[in-house]
Amino acid sequence: MARCTNPVFLTGATGFLGRRLAARLVEAGHPVFALCLPGEAAPPGVTALPGDVTDPQSVTAALAQARPTRIFHLAAVGVTDPAIPPAETCRVNVLGTLHLLEAARACDVQRLVLVGSSFEYGARRAEELLDPLNAYGASKAAAWAYARAAYNTWSAPVVWARPFQVYGPGQPAHALIPAAIHAARSGADFEMTAGEQQRDFIYVDDVVDGLLALAEAPAIEGRAFDLGTGQLHRLRDVIARVWALTGATGEMRLGARPYRPGEIPALPASVERTRRAVGWEARVGLGEGLRETVRDLAV
Repeated sequence: MARCTNPVFLTGATGFLGRRLAARLVEAGHPVFALCLPGEAAPPGVTALPGDVTDPQSVTAALAQARPTRIFHLAAVGVTDPAIPPAETCRVNVLGTLHLLEAARACDVQRLVLVGSSFEYGARRAEELLDPLNAYGASKAAAWAYARAAYNTWSAPVVWARPFQVYGPGQPAHALIPAAIHAARSGADFEMTAGEQQRDFIYVDDVVDGLLALAEAPAIEGRAFDLGTGQLHRLRDVIARVWALTGATGEMRLGARPYRPGEIPALPASVERTRRAVGWEARVGLGEGLRETVRDLAV
């Protein structure tokens, strides 16, 4: 995104991906506003506006104050909690998206970048087929349906992003890679599944680049795009790389934990479609990304 002074509005700015995105937007010279829950501290350089995506009045008031030209919607629940009640994923992920779409209708917004999930696809990966296997994936698929309906009915300038297995510095400690790094650094054993499931790991800065590209690419409204590398890696192999990078002395206890219900065997991104339409592709390989993540957690 070129340096300019166009205001930008974020939800989920205090999360792993949101903080990284906010920092890039501030660096680029944008006035950045973020919808923040009471007690939440906005990232440096970001103006916090009180509100909650589940409260439509606060969303409307925040957008009226920010008057953004671009909106990035990242606020969500359930991505790392498969036991979350389905009603809660619907309340936050579906209704939150709907409230933002309705509030944006009254603003002169040029692009809404809404962040979905690769888990919308489920096990039967196909370009336009969504077949979610858990409540989180179902809520994101439903939110995309509302976004698409807004595009069809009133030409909402929406673009839907589906990040794949995001990792990198700043990720919460309970996520797979940072949890493995912490175990490796402490000499502890690491309990995990058999690790045969394959995922498309994408470095956090590549995802931020992708979101910024989606905010600017012309004539892509109403469409959904994968943000991934197109390469699959078994989880057990990724953790083995962490073990090698850290010189871990503990044991990788493969199979110590059961697979989650509805576990997806393999989930690759469709990267060529995104590259052709948006001009974006991932640049950081898994080896480089893991080294940066290990180095960050060593500080």
